[in-house]
Amino acid sequence: MEDVVAGVLRQWERAYPGLDTGPIAVLGRINRCAALLQQTPDPLTRAGLTRAEFDILGALRRVDRELTPTQLARESFASGAAVTKRLRLLEDRGLVSRRPDDRDRRVAHLALTDAGRKLVDGLVQELVAHDRALLSGLTPDEQERLAESLAGLLNTLEGTVGRTLG
Repeated sequence: MEDVVAGVLRQWERAYPGLDTGPIAVLGRINRCAALLQQTPDPLTRAGLTRAEFDILGALRRVDRELTPTQLARESFASGAAVTKRLRLLEDRGLVSRRPDDRDRRVAHLALTDAGRKLVDGLVQELVAHDRALLSGLTPDEQERLAESLAGLLNTLEGTVGRTLG
């Protein structure tokens, strides 16, 4: 079965015979997968959370200790501004608490509330099962090879693009 990107590649080949469309074949498919995944209802949607908000909650749960907003941004791969915005929403929902630093009032320490911990603990298994179902069209070996290939791409991008952005 042919995917939508294959048609795009043929169109580029007709418009520019001999054009190396390999990068479009890879990145076009990654972008298309990302767009489709963002449109897919998942356990987080039903819980009233975005993936980005869950990343904040998940980071606090994984490290299982207080984090500053800067540490939380690093753990969740988000910008400081994005973390600040998400934290406000999560605090308003009673999922995250903020404690001022004893020595420097400008620094905040963030932690999951009991409700936040209960929500993450209740969602993580369901989310992993949902994600597993999305990947069910690939064999375990194919999933492993894809993960390794994407890790290589991620390392390359973080070493080049990440340097210019960070």
